[in-house]
Amino acid sequence: MESRLRIAHIITTLGRGGAELMLYRLLTHSDPATFDSVVFGLAREGELVPQIEALGVPTLVLGMASGVPDPRCLWRVARELRRRRVQVVQTWMYHSDLLGGLAARMAGRIPVAWGIHHTTWDRETMKPATRACARLCARLSRALPSAIVCCSHLSQELHIRYGYDAGRCRVIPNGFDTEVFRPLPEARAEVRREHGLPPGAPLVGLIARFDSTKDHGTFVAAAERLHRALPEACFLLCGRQIQWDNETLAGWIDAAGLRPWFRLGGLRDDLPRIYSALDVNCSSSRTEAMPLAVGEAMACGVPCVVTDVGDSARLLGDTGRVVPAGDADALAGALREVLSLPPAVRGALGESARQRIQEHYSLASTMAQYSALWRDLARSRG
Repeated sequence: MESRLRIAHIITTLGRGGAELMLYRLLTHSDPATFDSVVFGLAREGELVPQIEALGVPTLVLGMASGVPDPRCLWRVARELRRRRVQVVQTWMYHSDLLGGLAARMAGRIPVAWGIHHTTWDRETMKPATRACARLCARLSRALPSAIVCCSHLSQELHIRYGYDAGRCRVIPNGFDTEVFRPLPEARAEVRREHGLPPGAPLVGLIARFDSTKDHGTFVAAAERLHRALPEACFLLCGRQIQWDNETLAGWIDAAGLRPWFRLGGLRDDLPRIYSALDVNCSSSRTEAMPLAVGEAMACGVPCVVTDVGDSARLLGDTGRVVPAGDADALAGALREVLSLPPAVRGALGESARQRIQEHYSLASTMAQYSALWRDLARSRG
């Protein structure tokens, strides 16, 4: 029997972003008899630290200031990699790719798999320090990593175009736990009752943190158009800063005259219930790689309307509707189209969405692909 593989995960932060959640979910499906894992968080503590430690996975938070390289952090990681006799390093996102790659080299040329979770280097959506780090990683991609894992096909295509070594790139898509994210029929009535919504009201959801890349402004504009056609439609939004004290978001909703039809739920720990209550889930993003909220809703049997960014359309297949980013008219039209379907037809669309996740994007499949990669890298070291 093979001994446990000692693997270190190095990630920039441990908040509730897409890459961070994907790491946490992989750890929940990591067999302790197969993998001896440790997590390094480069920056501040995050909400996921206690959850990761509850899995029995040691977590070292280094407290590096945002955007400020710290050589002491590099030396500390290298020292810990040597002390723990780590065999493979998996990094997540640009800053940890760079620091993790250098630390692994210093610790004895430990094989490294970089993680790519972006699709654009747009100046409007990426900080200058992050763009500089990404460019440096492109130049070092033929020397530091043994493999480069992209979470979406578009991420791979664009990063090869940006100068990343094509021969080391591969796609391992985000995966979804269909036991956790599953249809909960009772949630439809429960969530409506909790939020004071009519039992039969058509309900549109948007689950995303408040960020310019998620484009809540276009969503509200689409909601205003949809409301004119379907006055009974309601809207449930959840995520970080999705609260009425967010003056920008509340201002958009009030300007559209839609406050009575909107519910803002903030951060939620019961997302399977939220998704299961929806008639349609929406992603209005301007940029994505492999959107977790879309796959989660699909796994809960909910049809989705998404913008054509990242691998959103590939993930959705023929189980929903795809519209151009930033087009409120097209978004409203697609939402109306799905809501106007007979309930049985809309339900069948949701069932097809769940089946697609089960067949092509399960968390078990994603974990198996990472496991095979890590084993290959460990063997390559000898």
